[in-house]
Amino acid sequence: MFHHSGKLQYEVRVDTPDPQFAKFLQQAIGGVEGEIRVAMQYFFQAMGARGDDKYRDMLMMTATEELSHIEFLGHAVALNLEGAPLTAQEEAAKDPVVNAIMGGANPRHILSSGLSAMPVNSNGVPFDMSHVYATGNIAADMMANVTAESGGRVLASRLYNMTDDTGMKDMLSFLIARDTMHQQQWLAVVEELGGWETALPIPNSTPEEHEATEHSYYFLNTSLDEPTPEGRWTSGPSFDGRGEFSKRDKPDPLGQKPSLGKARPHSGTQSEQQ
Repeated sequence: MFHHSGKLQYEVRVDTPDPQFAKFLQQAIGGVEGEIRVAMQYFFQAMGARGDDKYRDMLMMTATEELSHIEFLGHAVALNLEGAPLTAQEEAAKDPVVNAIMGGANPRHILSSGLSAMPVNSNGVPFDMSHVYATGNIAADMMANVTAESGGRVLASRLYNMTDDTGMKDMLSFLIARDTMHQQQWLAVVEELGGWETALPIPNSTPEEHEATEHSYYFLNTSLDEPTPEGRWTSGPSFDGRGEFSKRDKPDPLGQKPSLGKARPHSGTQSEQQ
């Protein structure tokens, strides 16, 4: 069950409407880094959460917060579209060249939504849920969530730098702050579950006899003419405490040369293949 307040989670103020920035803000709503993605991701993770119910509750609460972000970002889009030209003549009267490209604005904000937000990215492509990750594994989901919030904070930071509007900068500073919290929140879950040494490898419930452990901790240099890029990943203990990192230069193939043999009759292939 959800409850709704008539007020926005955070104040939205646009001092100078900018239809092009409204288009950019759509990425924060319907882009792969956007709020629809994380709201749905946390929602479906919550519905599949097994174990301690507090993690389900936490995920559901944060999913609901992300819906609030969609709400005030949608209001920001609408406010930035205030005063946008509604006719070609209106725009052409100002600048025929700008009219040709609609000033960088999304014409569907006029044609489809009546100067309001849509569930699309900055290119007008609808969000289709392909990047909603909910595995049923709490550690895997937390890592996916850190990645999602990191991408969201990168986007919010870029949007902040793309506007001079003080109201928009204030709103985006709030989003940047909440992304900071959510990154920390998901990492805190991993720590509470025992930290990386306990959580890794994910899933940590896979029996060791199911894994060819002699291949678990070496870095493969697949370049024929470049040395191995040395780093934390080529020497020292693994993060799960189960092995030592190493490297293999120009590794020999371990498998056979693939050959499928003749094609089956009536398979639509050429007679020479059969």
